[in-house]
Amino acid sequence: MKGFTQSQRIILVLLLLLSSQTMAQEQQNYKLGAGDKIAIKVYGEADLSMSVLIDTSGSIDYPYLGEIHVVGFTPAEIKQKIYRGLKGRYLISPKVMVSIASFRQFYIKGEVKRPGGYPFRPGLTVDKAIALAGGFTERAARQSIMLSNNSNLKRGHKVTTDDQVSPDDILNIEQSFF
Repeated sequence: MKGFTQSQRIILVLLLLLSSQTMAQEQQNYKLGAGDKIAIKVYGEADLSMSVLIDTSGSIDYPYLGEIHVVGFTPAEIKQKIYRGLKGRYLISPKVMVSIASFRQFYIKGEVKRPGGYPFRPGLTVDKAIALAGGFTERAARQSIMLSNNSNLKRGHKVTTDDQVSPDDILNIEQSFF
């Protein structure tokens, strides 16, 4: 970190730590859905550790426990389900960790340079989503951005570039008339 004073280095390190803690907290509150991939780790038990893509059934097949419904639950809730299922019958005190290996996508269409599906990341805003899609085209109506999701699929609502984007959201950048 050349060019930084000792106090600037300390502040930078503290900001990085705070950012990673915030990201981890957002992941723990995140509700899983079809298309997300989770990593399950049971310490000392390689056959119980795996990465699995959640399909449209909303369930995963887990050794010894069978089918576990995961859609709509947080990683922490899935961790507890697995812990309770393994404790006693299979392991004395299982050490379970569940994390998100990859998020499902959000979609952007209309007047952007590269419309399509992109992986969601916590903290994603409309502005960042547009940047991922290569930015606006010359004909984009920059003040007319519509967002639709599972709850309002038929009718989108107008958003600003500061609004948050969620997985499965569809952003539509409309065309300007001028």
